[in-house]
Amino acid sequence: MLNYKTSGMTCQSCVRHITASIQMIDPKASVAVDLSSQIVSVVSSVPADAVAGAIEKEGYPVLSVTELQGLEQS
Repeated sequence: MLNYKTSGMTCQSCVRHITASIQMIDPKASVAVDLSSQIVSVVSSVPADAVAGAIEKEGYPVLSVTELQGLEQS
C-alpha cells in the first residue's frame, strides 16, 4: 500500500474525483481517502508515478509518497 500526501481536498466530491481518476488507470485499485490528514491510500498494480499523476490530474498536488510494508493485498 502506498500513501500519497496531498493538499486541497475538502469534501466528498474531492474523494469521488480522486477515486475515479485512479480507478480509470487501474479498475481493481483499492483507494481510501482521509480528508483530515490529506492522505490517499492506494493498493494498485500500476506504478506509483502513474497513481500520483492521476491524483494531480484532478488538481491535488502530491507532496510525498510513502510505502506501508506488510499491508499489500495479494
